[in-house]
Amino acid sequence: MSNNSVVQFETESRIHMGLAIKDLEKSVAFYTSLFGQPPTKTRSRYAKFEVSDLPVNLSLNEVGGETGPNNPVAHFGVQLKSSAAVKDIAEWLGRAGVAKETEDQVTCCYAVQDKVWASDPDGNRWEVYVVLDDNAAQVHSTASECCPQIPAIMEELQQGDLAATKRVFDRAGTMSAGTRLAAGAPLKKGV
Repeated sequence: MSNNSVVQFETESRIHMGLAIKDLEKSVAFYTSLFGQPPTKTRSRYAKFEVSDLPVNLSLNEVGGETGPNNPVAHFGVQLKSSAAVKDIAEWLGRAGVAKETEDQVTCCYAVQDKVWASDPDGNRWEVYVVLDDNAAQVHSTASECCPQIPAIMEELQQGDLAATKRVFDRAGTMSAGTRLAAGAPLKKGV
């Protein structure tokens, strides 16, 4: 038996994520829209997406019981190379009937970005974005409130108090545009 992978992919490495989900059919529909391709493998209560044009291996595992945004995960993201690519994803999601929020020229994490947000059927937030200016003026966040709790989280981590760190994450909830949406606030004024 060889020590080499029997699964081939274009890059030397890729991200793998496994998500616990409630409804395989709904989740497959969402991720097919997000990635623009169907799963590469489906089994009973299981599907896997192996995407080459954003190297990721995402497995969906249908479970009994509660699912949802896994704390302390703030959100998942896909970084693209152009605003046009972000708009294409937004259009795919729209055609699939997926609720989405778009943000243009927003400053988040000291970078100017165009992005679209969507939640999978279990409430996991996905951010699809392009970085337009990676060295924005000394502004942490404008409209998206992408990471408002990072300083408090980092402080607790530096003190080595993991229980306190988790409490900060729990209070923060989804540290993204989802925070504003959950509160019923628009992403941008006038939206």
